Amino acid sequence: MTITITTSNMNGIRAARCKNVGKWVDAHTPDVWCMQEVRAPQNEIDPIFDDFARRYVDAGVLTDPGDLHRLNEVCRVKGRAGVGLLSALPVVATRCGLPGLDEDVDSGRWIEADVTTPQGYTITVACVYVHAGSAEDETKMAQKYRFLDHMLVRLGELRDEAARGGRQAVLCGDFNIAHTPLDIKNAKGNVKHAGFLPEERAYVDRWLDEYEFVDVMRDLAGDIQGPYTWWSQRGRAFDNNVGWRLDYQFATPELAETACGFVIDKAPTYEARWSDHAPLSIMYNV
Repeated sequence: MTITITTSNMNGIRAARCKNVGKWVDAHTPDVWCMQEVRAPQNEIDPIFDDFARRYVDAGVLTDPGDLHRLNEVCRVKGRAGVGLLSALPVVATRCGLPGLDEDVDSGRWIEADVTTPQGYTITVACVYVHAGSAEDETKMAQKYRFLDHMLVRLGELRDEAARGGRQAVLCGDFNIAHTPLDIKNAKGNVKHAGFLPEERAYVDRWLDEYEFVDVMRDLAGDIQGPYTWWSQRGRAFDNNVGWRLDYQFATPELAETACGFVIDKAPTYEARWSDHAPLSIMYNV
């Protein structure tokens, strides 16, 4: 049986609600939905998640709103970051944060849920929001590299768990890195900009080579230009498809082999684009 895992940078969940994200939920109801840049306090997130749960029921996916499992972490810096995860599949365990990252700016960036698939497998789904960084700001880049360094430790643990025959894993989110020139429209013009610095891209090389994770969308799409998942709001970047691929799903090899398709929802049917990122959905036969 196929399940759909979706990742989407919300660009503020309250703003997305005002821009008709509910209509997208009505049409899609992914089995697992990872969200980044939620950017809201808990008392405002809860009623929006309640609304999403009712829409899952109306779509016939669930029989009771309480069956939609919810996990989120609010960033301790007001108005920043924030990650959330909704699952229509059973959840057996959850975890928040990366061990060793205690600064406020690192909160609201990493959560995990162990979900049980219809075939009875338990997989770890991590929702990730990596710091954007800024090539002109040493402090912001140091924060980004520190976060990426701590990620490596957790990736090693997830890799080893999967290799021992335990839970397979998939990391979903906005990683704020375009890996190769195929993942950015204007590669030459951005080699000195955060998100396409050689030092940042080297981390993705390690995830794929040393840590044996698979870039699932790239594996399915092949070596083509794009598809992109983010477009600047300046000029006519979206209309001209001048974009970056910043949103990924990185899976352990056995889970990656079950992937059977992907969709980047660049041209949705709801009334307005509710984020400058497009949702990335990947289907897995698990």
